[in-house]
Amino acid sequence: MPTKDSIRDWFSTLQQDICSQLEVADGTGKFISDAWERPGGGGGVSRVITDGKILEKGGVNFSAVWGPAPEHVLRSLKVPADASLEFFATGVSIVLHPHSPMVPIIHMNTRYFEMSNGTWWFGGGIDLTPHYADEADARYFHQQLKGVCDQHHPSYYPAFKKWADDYFYLKHRQETRGIGGIFFDYLKDNEGFTKASRFEFIRAVGSAFAPLYIYYMQKNHSLPYTERQKEWQCLRRGRYVEFNLVWDRGTKFGLDTDGRTESILMSLPPQARWEYNHRPTPGSPEQHTLDLLKKDIDWIA
Repeated sequence: MPTKDSIRDWFSTLQQDICSQLEVADGTGKFISDAWERPGGGGGVSRVITDGKILEKGGVNFSAVWGPAPEHVLRSLKVPADASLEFFATGVSIVLHPHSPMVPIIHMNTRYFEMSNGTWWFGGGIDLTPHYADEADARYFHQQLKGVCDQHHPSYYPAFKKWADDYFYLKHRQETRGIGGIFFDYLKDNEGFTKASRFEFIRAVGSAFAPLYIYYMQKNHSLPYTERQKEWQCLRRGRYVEFNLVWDRGTKFGLDTDGRTESILMSLPPQARWEYNHRPTPGSPEQHTLDLLKKDIDWIA
C-alpha cells in the first residue's frame, strides 16, 4: 500500500519530469528552482519559467506540508475541532501562461491529504482555458482525458467532467473558466476502490499532463495573431485572475495554512486587463469563444 512518503516522493519526481519535458518543448525557457520552508512544518520547491520561446510565465510547484489540522478542513469533514489532529498534504500544482493567444492556458493539480486519525484522500484535475475556443482542440483534450479515466473506471470521466464544469465556473460572470476538463476530490478507499488503485489513477493523470499540453504548444504557437487578439488574451487572463482569487479552493487552502504566498500566487499571469462592460463584436471569434464558455457541453460528441 502506498505510504505518504512514497506518494510524496512520486510527486517530487513528477515535478522534475514535467519541467524537463516542458523545457525541451519550449526550446529556450528554463525553470528556476526556489526551495522554501513552511514555518508550521514542511515546505516545497517552486519551479518557475519566464520569457521562454512559447511560455511567457509558468510554475510547477511541489509541496509537502504538515501541522495542526486547519479548522476549515475539520468543518468540511464534519469533524469536531480537535487541536491534537495533525494533517499532511503533498502534491504538484501547475499553471502555464503562453505568449501566444492561440495557445491555451492550462492548469493541473494532483494532491494527497492525510490526517493523524487515519483519514486520507486524493484530489486534483486538469482543465484547459483557451483564449480562443476551438471545438477540435477541445475535442482532442477531452478525448485524451477520457482515455486516461476509462483505463481506471468507466464512471470517472462523466463524473469528473461534470465536477470540473461546476467547479471551474465564474458564478459572478455566469461563464466557465475555459472548456473544462476533469476535477475530483475526496477519492478514498470506498465503493470498491483501494488506496493503491486511487494512487494509480493520480499517477496516470499526472503523467498525462506534459504530453497533452506539449501537443498544443507545438500545434498552435506558430499561428499568426494580431494586436487585437493580444488585447483579448489579456481580458481572458483577467477572468483567470478573478477565478483564482475569488473561487479557487487551492488558493484559499494555501493562504489559510500559511503557505508560501509567492508559490500560491504563481498561477497569476504576467499581465492581465479589465475593461469596463466589454462586449465583443457579434459574430466575432471572441463572441464565439464566449458562446462556448458554458457548462455541460459534450465536447466529444
